[in-house]
Amino acid sequence: MGGPSPPYYTPLSKPTTTAATTTAAYFKKPKLYSLAIVAILCSLSYLFGVWQNGGATTTSNLAATIPCFSTTSQNTTNTNTQTPSSAATPQLDFATHHSADDGGAATLSPAVKSYPPCDIKYSEYTPCEDQERSLKFDRDRLIYRERHCPEKDELLKCRVPAPYGYKNPFKWPLSRDLAWYANVPHKELTVEKAVQNWIRFEGDRFGFPGGGTMFPNGADAYIDDIGKLINLKDGSIRTAIDTGCGVASWGAYLLSRNILPMSFAPRDTHEAQVQFALERGVPALIGVIASKRLPYPSRAFDMAHCSRCLIPWGQHDGAYLIEVDRVLRPGGYWILSGPPIHWKKHWKGWERTTDDLNSEQMQIENVTKSLCWKKLIEKDDISIWQKPTNHLKCKRFRKIFKNPPFCPAQDPDKAWYTSLETCLTPLPEVSNNEEIAGGELEKWPKRLNTVPPRIIRGTINGVTPEIFQQDLQLWKKRVSYYKTVNNQLGQAGRYRNILDMNAFLGGFAANLVKDPLWVMNIVPVEAKVNTLGVIYERGLIGTYQSWCEAMSTYPRTYDLIHADSVFTLYKERCEMEDIMLEMDRILRPEGSLIIRDDVDELVKAKRIADGLNWESQIVDHEDGPLEREKLLFAVKLYWTAPASA
Repeated sequence: MGGPSPPYYTPLSKPTTTAATTTAAYFKKPKLYSLAIVAILCSLSYLFGVWQNGGATTTSNLAATIPCFSTTSQNTTNTNTQTPSSAATPQLDFATHHSADDGGAATLSPAVKSYPPCDIKYSEYTPCEDQERSLKFDRDRLIYRERHCPEKDELLKCRVPAPYGYKNPFKWPLSRDLAWYANVPHKELTVEKAVQNWIRFEGDRFGFPGGGTMFPNGADAYIDDIGKLINLKDGSIRTAIDTGCGVASWGAYLLSRNILPMSFAPRDTHEAQVQFALERGVPALIGVIASKRLPYPSRAFDMAHCSRCLIPWGQHDGAYLIEVDRVLRPGGYWILSGPPIHWKKHWKGWERTTDDLNSEQMQIENVTKSLCWKKLIEKDDISIWQKPTNHLKCKRFRKIFKNPPFCPAQDPDKAWYTSLETCLTPLPEVSNNEEIAGGELEKWPKRLNTVPPRIIRGTINGVTPEIFQQDLQLWKKRVSYYKTVNNQLGQAGRYRNILDMNAFLGGFAANLVKDPLWVMNIVPVEAKVNTLGVIYERGLIGTYQSWCEAMSTYPRTYDLIHADSVFTLYKERCEMEDIMLEMDRILRPEGSLIIRDDVDELVKAKRIADGLNWESQIVDHEDGPLEREKLLFAVKLYWTAPASA
């Protein structure tokens, strides 16, 4: 690994070494000649920097970027001197303690802008799915449940509090079955869904028996039933989307089968269902199929699922099933259970007429047929359809049946505030009936490090197979370096829910797949190249996002946030403090951050981090101190709303 070992830093203790002591340890027995050359180069570099920035660089800023100057933010609430293992260098403590109770107070230098705690009413604030704001929008097709973000002058400039008594979640896999009541203090579903075995309240915690509306015997047994109908074991099915996921028990039990789910549901009357999913350690987002495309690329998922999700699949000219078709891979499966499937048995319990249910099923059958899907089987309460592997036959079929027509030339991966259309997204061209449109994927886990078909076909501008291979090695090196700074990144169970704010090809996530965690890979809509389709072809998951807006998730979603060049990307687009306030909102107390960026951007970020009551330290690039790109490692200190709130 190039460069010196990075400094370590403890958020609960003050450094005990001076800059001179650390410098002496850093330079071991240097030759006078070498020191002279280094001194001259540093002086020239400094003078050039002063000239380039109009004399704005200060000594304090330089000290913040050089590892031999041990610095600490001035907001430490507890001191507990520790003895580092290395030569008198302070060690950064990434461990969880969840015991400090300072109400979010911080003692800061007058020069640092402080961000006070928000009122407790914002404890579960989701800016773009705010329930009061949503009432201003059209209820038709659930448009009011879509993203509706605040204007710039409405943005909060405070830190969202955790509820009093908040504890770090149970470690996976225990978290699949248990969550602390204090973290999600909502009992509504324990009453509303009591007979369906969704969730139970047990003392100071919730239990998740694994039940669901259509699988009262448990999600595990339900998935076993699906596995008797299609192959869930050979690695051909890796990514799955669960529409209207409830508390995500289907996704939770898929994970043990090496299938990575993306669960979503709206923030609606089923209070906190997505929040429960995230507390359980299951990938999930707040979302709804309404008037906009789902925020995923085309051909992303091997399997899509709806279990009594109450989506009117046959209505609106089949727009919702057409959208499922867009995000399904060639040869992918759509699984439906619940109304109207097996209605002859269940119609009385569903309190609907036989004519109504029969009409709904015929609508669905007609739409799926128009999409050229094949109905594989309907057995008991489960129906499964399969999307064709290419559109050769479907194009011939269109000469007879005109609707829905194929969409005209468009970007099928564009999916950020993109309106739904009632036209069929054409698959990439093929030369024969046996060829898989877009290219055949390897089975999992081989597909992770195999060059993805989109890159082989040259559809990702500027990304070649050679660049992909270079990226594999680059992130192997980077993640290895991260683990030398944050030793808990390599400890199984410390982190479960991880966010990569600018994922590119998914290299960060790919180097963590052997650990019991998942990564939500973000491809910013402002990025020069849309690579989210490549990430899905590797068997990983993610979504689109603009970091000028809030993410569609609850506060305290993630245990660790990784941000590569995010501030450089959004420079002059939106305010750094607003991005960092959003990072603070979605990060758990005692969660960690790894931020890579140009040194000038990190110096600014360090000051905001101090104001957010994070403990942080800028360290050198993995290739050494002469690289302009540096890394900011940080820990969000534990604090909650006061008991009186």
